[in-house]
Amino acid sequence: MRLRRLVDSPDGDKARQASAKVQLQRRSRAARYYAYAGFDADFARRAAALLVTSARAAPGTEGEYDRAVIRGTLAAFAAALLLAAPVSAAQQYDVSYHAFMLPKGGVTSATWTSPWFATGFGFTELVASWNASTPARTWIEVHMRATTDKGTVTKWYTMGRWAYGDADIQRTSVGGQGDADGYVAIDTFFAKDHPLTSYQLNVTLFGSGAKVTRFGAVASDPVNTNPYVSSATTMTKTVDLRVPSYSQEIHAGQYPQFDGGGEAWCSPTSTSMVVAYWGKGPAPADYAYVLSDYPDATDPWVDYAARYVFDYHYNGAGNWPFNTAYAAHFGLESEVTQLHSLAEAEQFVKAGIPLVASIAFEPNKLDGFLFRGTDGHLLVIGGFTANGDVISYDPASSTDSSVRHVYDRAQFEKAWMTATGGIVYVIHPPSVALPPSPGNW
Repeated sequence: MRLRRLVDSPDGDKARQASAKVQLQRRSRAARYYAYAGFDADFARRAAALLVTSARAAPGTEGEYDRAVIRGTLAAFAAALLLAAPVSAAQQYDVSYHAFMLPKGGVTSATWTSPWFATGFGFTELVASWNASTPARTWIEVHMRATTDKGTVTKWYTMGRWAYGDADIQRTSVGGQGDADGYVAIDTFFAKDHPLTSYQLNVTLFGSGAKVTRFGAVASDPVNTNPYVSSATTMTKTVDLRVPSYSQEIHAGQYPQFDGGGEAWCSPTSTSMVVAYWGKGPAPADYAYVLSDYPDATDPWVDYAARYVFDYHYNGAGNWPFNTAYAAHFGLESEVTQLHSLAEAEQFVKAGIPLVASIAFEPNKLDGFLFRGTDGHLLVIGGFTANGDVISYDPASSTDSSVRHVYDRAQFEKAWMTATGGIVYVIHPPSVALPPSPGNW
């Protein structure tokens, strides 16, 4: 049984209990979810407190969970009900990434709709990503619709409103779109009750001068992976890409309006490391304001990145396609996709391409990590040892000099694959070829 279906199981009480079990350890994240779903701040705080004390989810909210809570719920429920599931050595599920062929020179007209793309399997999750330029007074809006396994067509869902700058609009995800077919949680579309078989993307351009140069989506159908057995390594020697090292922790307390640095900035910090690895990034004049606000700031480009990836509806800097779109601003090509295993990630490292990976795990499940556990964190896969352990440039480090870590392969892969289905940011110059793809990048 696909884990996604467990959330929408007719036995709603058990699903809510599983959600509550996960969220008992995540009170602040629960409050953020309720705020994201559109409730006022006071209700969000009280709802989170009620969740912790009563271990029951608030009614009528199943369709709008924060993605970390969604995936945490799936993991907790699967652990409770599917202990006898078969062992899997690497994530065995369907994933498809497709970048659409765009008009010569990119999309520059008011609106553009892709042809239908059939994934070849029933999918239950989709993340769109794009590379675009948005000069002053321009922005874009991205939409998705799909065909269900019943042959019906869903409505158009808004996957994001985006501009590189923040002078004209506030880039934002869009909540409150849930219906019988599915819903959008920050940047991810989740199907409800039935899988989907094909999809279309649409982009609408506002203002004069915006251009979209890359546009695609990753669609997948996650399955149960508990218990999980690590994939076999393909490494025969250590490869370390020596990615620039930036700590998120040294920014704690900076720019409260952009979620205040520290743990909240794992995504922009990781994105900044990979952008800098390619010799790109904002100019000193761009981030001069940071040094004016915080004269003693180290790595002010991280503060800059946090501002320019910030999702004003989610109220956070961890929107996946907003981060890849930020990287594309500097002439890099980028996408959000999913890998099946660390064996696939090794092919990128061998090609000289570091990856930003999204992980989550319960306390004490990743040796050497700065905190006991995390319900959502991004870091850089920057190499592998000869025996397949992960060389990670992890922003969850107290100083820049301590960012490089070597994580146990089995622990890392489980934290990555079972939590997010292998989500990565792929960021590289157009001149650097990706490794051969089995269809998911």
